[in-house]
Amino acid sequence: MMMAAVASAAVTGVASAQESAAATTQNATASVDAKQGRLNQSVCKWCFPKMSLEDLAKEAASMGMVGIDLLDPPDFPTLKKHGLICTMVQSHSLSNGLCDTKFHDNCIEKISAAIEATSAEGWKNVIVFSGNARGTDRETGMKNCVDALAKVVPLAEKAGVTLQMELLNSKVNHADYMCDNSKWGVELVKRVASDNFKLLYDIYHMQIMEGDIIRTIQENHKYYGHYHTAGNPGRHELDDSQELLYPPIAKAIADTGFDGYFAHEFLPVRDPMAGLRDAVKQCIV
Repeated sequence: MMMAAVASAAVTGVASAQESAAATTQNATASVDAKQGRLNQSVCKWCFPKMSLEDLAKEAASMGMVGIDLLDPPDFPTLKKHGLICTMVQSHSLSNGLCDTKFHDNCIEKISAAIEATSAEGWKNVIVFSGNARGTDRETGMKNCVDALAKVVPLAEKAGVTLQMELLNSKVNHADYMCDNSKWGVELVKRVASDNFKLLYDIYHMQIMEGDIIRTIQENHKYYGHYHTAGNPGRHELDDSQELLYPPIAKAIADTGFDGYFAHEFLPVRDPMAGLRDAVKQCIV
């Protein structure tokens, strides 16, 4: 009797484990629809180097995302084929940016071209960067950024395009990058004083530099025009291996009335599309 009971329990345990594994697989492949939430979700192509843009566009569309971030005009036809937009168009170099006057001519040329290409599609965002300081003090760097932006912001205003300067960490990934905290970035937005210039608030980068993510967003959301996600440490999936809890962050952003784009920018270490579906699901709020 006891041996039969033990055998029965063992069979039951195996069956339960199999059911649990099946449920996990089903959850990983279950469809999601970002359009069920308040945030306009998108994804960054560079994080999925083994996937073609065509394949990522198919997946993004199937998940209810509105577009793909950080692309160039030659990529636009593929997006439009799948009913997507480019939620952030690229322009100039990340390290050779607006805080250093020797890069101004090149940056202004590339930003202007990106504004024109974005406007032609009826889209709205072009990324810009402060660049690395290279010994320039922060006040001088800010003045240099203001001077450069004064030459392109009127073009952006006329075209209905918003220039978005990304906040990046200078501690782990981008040493010497000047626009590495909200205080400096917000002051720059105030000085430029145009609705067509805002900050791209990267949650991963700002967790490293300043933390206090939700309170910072609540206090400064009018200066933020775009968001990027990723886990920390490691910049990986939005899962329990990292310290950021995304459902309340996404809710806090949605509660501000944000109507821009919220793009996933994590580097997957497991099945990429399972990770992306999970990220989308967590941010449907």
